[in-house]
Amino acid sequence: MGIVVVEVCDGNAITSIDIEEILEKEFPEVAVLTNDCLSFCGLCRVRPYALVNNKRVFGKTPEECLDKIKEAIKEELAVYE
Repeated sequence: MGIVVVEVCDGNAITSIDIEEILEKEFPEVAVLTNDCLSFCGLCRVRPYALVNNKRVFGKTPEECLDKIKEAIKEELAVYE
């Protein structure tokens, strides 16, 4: 299996849900890292987002963003099937 890294900024709205527990429970191949800042100045204030293997994924709400993150994870893992 491949490893997928999901990075989130601790000042981002996505942290209003427990993204680490949700993703690591559903996808054992995933590691969720929370950083002080991901250097996308201002993006975390505008909308929820995360980096999935260094690709930006964002949504209008934390829940929409989580759904898109899950889709991105599945695409990354499909390479290893």
